[in-house]
Amino acid sequence: MGIFDRFKKNTPAPENDSTNLIYELLFCDNIELYRNPTQGNDYPWMILFAENPATEDLIRIVNDENAETRVKVLAANILHAKGQTLEPKKLFAVIVEVGLDEGLDVLASFADGTARYINYTGRILVWETTDETSNALTSDLFRESTHIVNKIGPWNQPRKPRPPKGNTRISFLVSDGLYFGEGPIQVLFNDPMAQPAFTAATSLMQYLTSKAV
Repeated sequence: MGIFDRFKKNTPAPENDSTNLIYELLFCDNIELYRNPTQGNDYPWMILFAENPATEDLIRIVNDENAETRVKVLAANILHAKGQTLEPKKLFAVIVEVGLDEGLDVLASFADGTARYINYTGRILVWETTDETSNALTSDLFRESTHIVNKIGPWNQPRKPRPPKGNTRISFLVSDGLYFGEGPIQVLFNDPMAQPAFTAATSLMQYLTSKAV
């Protein structure tokens, strides 16, 4: 059991450092969390960790079809901080968080078809091997999410803390910043604009967890 389909009361699950780190890595807004001594001068890290990376190098990462989506988000964030605008606007990731009585359920779907699911118990599902079904479900989620992104604006302040119990949040990592919507679980799940995206996210989560089992 997990995200979207159950809101019963139970004992809250304890948090741990590894789960917290995985959660923070989803948002790609703290590049220092990605620093690893073994990366050395490897591409693209030599660009991303440069003191003043060249704009053209960062754009090359964003447009690199072989680059992992989270790496592209890091590059896009640096470009955004430098005042550079990417056209057309790119949606890189959709992250759904549900504040249950037991803890936080999180599904993160990335444009390259990979995903992460953090269950409120602290169990983590890492989806790296895509297939035809998961790709189709990811495409559905991104299509519905794009409709939302096109109707709202970016959040120009630091990312908010995790949603509290009883709230859900859907975040969009976009080339021009973070977009999100938040509200009570039942309200947001029944919102005409948000509901199709939540339905798509639920279908993706259910498929990924079924394959993991």
